[in-house]
Amino acid sequence: MRHIISLLLENEAGALSRVAGLFAARGYNIETLTVAPTEDLSLSRLTIVTKGGDDVIEQITKQLNKLIDVVKVVDLSEAAHIERELMLIKLRATGKDRDEMKRMADIFRGRIIDVTDSTYVVELTGTCSKLDSFIQAIDRSLILETVRTGVSGIGRGDRILKL
Repeated sequence: MRHIISLLLENEAGALSRVAGLFAARGYNIETLTVAPTEDLSLSRLTIVTKGGDDVIEQITKQLNKLIDVVKVVDLSEAAHIERELMLIKLRATGKDRDEMKRMADIFRGRIIDVTDSTYVVELTGTCSKLDSFIQAIDRSLILETVRTGVSGIGRGDRILKL
């Protein structure tokens, strides 16, 4: 099962490396990883997407809590949450494909943020499945380059990750 684990950790050199090392040492895969400072510049928020059964996720959570740099750990998947990912995708856009790429971007509520004579760069934001659906809906031969940020997530309502 897919889980989104969000944690606060001290914004110090090596903290991210220790978290990634924990996953690597135990053979757990990180599907996506997003990290940035929070409103408190001494803390960073790290969001990891991984797969595993409840026992594996419980073990990961326990191990993360043991790391000295980690301040707080939450499995966002346990309750209502919002998740988003950003994708920039460069597409070949010439001839008849030009109008089709514009139409597909509009259907998926993407924005064309760069235009040349032969390419479009489309910005899409949404769930992983929405971004995957966009890629599946267009002709693969038109994709020149794809960049994805990884998942960012936040709990709904009163559920917060804060000290």
